[in-house]
Amino acid sequence: MKVRDVMSKDVQVARPGDTLQNVAARMSAGDFGFMPVADGDTLIGTITDRDIAVRAVAGGAACTSPVVEYISREPQTARADDDLKTVLDAMGTKQIRRLPVLDKDDRLVGVVSLGDLSTRVKEKYAGEALEDISRT
Repeated sequence: MKVRDVMSKDVQVARPGDTLQNVAARMSAGDFGFMPVADGDTLIGTITDRDIAVRAVAGGAACTSPVVEYISREPQTARADDDLKTVLDAMGTKQIRRLPVLDKDDRLVGVVSLGDLSTRVKEKYAGEALEDISRT
């Protein structure tokens, strides 16, 4: 099984100039707490609801501040054609809950998350990886 077989393809993406308020509102409306940040189809980082709360709001940022100022740069990623077991093992070892997925040309094509794995993968190793990741 490959990452592309379980990843979410319909992913909300933040743009560098989007405001913190806009991104937070989209997260709230979609009931998710993570967004890749891309310039065109090139991944430049990620932003989480925790980044917004802890880095931005707690630091006094205006809700109109651009999200690019608070992103995590150089995030861990997976490739769409990566073997799922290898990615699961890496997620478990590094306790990563969500990974942007890139194609062979480094374009953002999806996200693989704990939710994807728990609902779409029934294999034994998925449960082991989820247990490792959930320890934090």
